Amino acid sequence: MINVVGLGYIGLPTALMFAAHGVEVVGTDYNKELVDTLNEGKTTFEEDGLDELFQEAVSKGIRFSHEYQSTDMYIVAVPTPYDKASKKVDASYVVKAVQNVMSVCPKGATVVIESTVSPGTINKYVRPIIESDGFTIGEDINLVHAPERIIPGNMVYELKHNSRTIGADSPEIGEKVKALYSSFCQGEIVVTDIRTAEMTKVVENTFRDINIAFANELAKICRSDNMDVYEIIRIANKHPRVNILTPGPGVGGHCISVDPWFLVGDYPGLANIILAARKINDGMPDFVLERIHDIMKENNMTDVGRVGLYGLTYKENVDDTRESPTLQMLESMERHLCGGQIKVYDPYVKKDLVPNQYHDLDSFLADVDFVVLLVGHDEIRENMDKLKGKIVLDTRHICFLDGTYRL
Repeated sequence: MINVVGLGYIGLPTALMFAAHGVEVVGTDYNKELVDTLNEGKTTFEEDGLDELFQEAVSKGIRFSHEYQSTDMYIVAVPTPYDKASKKVDASYVVKAVQNVMSVCPKGATVVIESTVSPGTINKYVRPIIESDGFTIGEDINLVHAPERIIPGNMVYELKHNSRTIGADSPEIGEKVKALYSSFCQGEIVVTDIRTAEMTKVVENTFRDINIAFANELAKICRSDNMDVYEIIRIANKHPRVNILTPGPGVGGHCISVDPWFLVGDYPGLANIILAARKINDGMPDFVLERIHDIMKENNMTDVGRVGLYGLTYKENVDDTRESPTLQMLESMERHLCGGQIKVYDPYVKKDLVPNQYHDLDSFLADVDFVVLLVGHDEIRENMDKLKGKIVLDTRHICFLDGTYRL
């Protein structure tokens, strides 16, 4: 039996996938409301294919509990934010989860850390917990790092088809865990050591962050000299070895916007390009606010209450708002004492997260004259005609109505 610890955006789909493929699974989370919701037969966030996977897993006997289980296999999938002061990984959730696992796990168990961590985190934080309980790692307890590579909006497919990395102290244990993930994973599974697995996952997301930063910096350069960044990227990408990404309003989520900071915090003075990229991407919400200000001035608008932000999530067609550029913008406005008037709407965010949040597109559009497109949900892509007659700032390159403003 596998005890999956942490039933959030990564842990829940992982638990469901194992169960749907015939593995006995108990999912554990400290959040009573979350566990109760799952036990009522309902999923806790929106994701393509998740409800169907949930029903299949339930039919195969998956269980959900507040309690940690005594078993021979644990998968820890809890959040790993970064400390905003030191820029280092905040391993407190992992530490607490492993401590709870140690209170119930028998000798011979394998503990798999799926949470993304910076290089050396498992040596620094996890090994001491296990050893302090009198266990010998490699004899009494096996320790493994198996970070995921999935993205909200395509989780179910990517869990099955993406490659994976298994980091273990010994090839034998690595192969054992590889065989477990092979119950559903059709992609290549590479076995390596723990520190390499830690570094590899962080490097992947850092690479993407740097590429996004180049596109965003290019957008700023082109804006400063009245050039069309999208046309420049389109033509440049015809080069066989060039693939410039599309600029946007910032970087959100819990991977690309977080993992590079681990390297900045752990390797000060060495992670210079990484730090520069983080600053560029973190600065994009303020750049969008400057664009809003300039466009309002150009159109003789003075009432911020007639401006509407479309999109609260960090990417299209999901309900995940973690590190959302829109929320970063609103926080910046609040710091400058000008928040609270601007209108906000997102079809995927059902609960009120911010002031003046709407839950219906038509009502939202009726109350604004200037729409800022921050997320490219299918809903707005299919209803562009409703923006006719509005001032539109398109930060996602999805609106082609006459007069649309760009980044």
